Amino acid sequence: MNTTPTKRQQSRQKLLRLITASILIAGCYILSPILRVPGMAPVQHLFNVTGAVLLGPLYNFINAVIVSSMRMATMGITLLAFTGSIFGALLSGWAYRYTGSILAATIGEIIGTGIIGSMASYPVMTLLAGESGLNWFYYTPSFIMGTLIGGLTAFIVLSTLKRTGQLQKFQEKLGTKFQTRHFFKSEKNADPK
Repeated sequence: MNTTPTKRQQSRQKLLRLITASILIAGCYILSPILRVPGMAPVQHLFNVTGAVLLGPLYNFINAVIVSSMRMATMGITLLAFTGSIFGALLSGWAYRYTGSILAATIGEIIGTGIIGSMASYPVMTLLAGESGLNWFYYTPSFIMGTLIGGLTAFIVLSTLKRTGQLQKFQEKLGTKFQTRHFFKSEKNADPK
């Protein structure tokens, strides 16, 4: 049985991915100021993990750039909007793409934004924004807390959707590609070769 989608199906999947990306961008942009915790952006992390699972790393990265640009242009958010979203968006997307695990996507967001993004914020804010009195780990506590709140919320919602079978149906319609890799095979589940 040939599982390769036809050109028409590929066009439909691309359109659905663009619509889904647009909905995620709009949702993140609208909910960010409403559900904001001072110094944190948990909604961004919720949408990063969701985008990673639904769309993959490239769309997720583009979504993060667009939302960050919109937040900076209209809400007066600093350059932290970029450093607090793009690294997590990429890493969570890659983690999901190569493992098929929602937990891996969540951990990718926590590491990408909570650690890498927070450390990248130091040179960005000191050199480009002229802030003083900062160090490499100045933003780490708030970035970690924000990613934990948003990432774990996404984990709970996406895991529930997966348990009900709705996540797989939606991914199939979008043409989401990921690989399931088992890094630690038990002997009981190992291939009998």
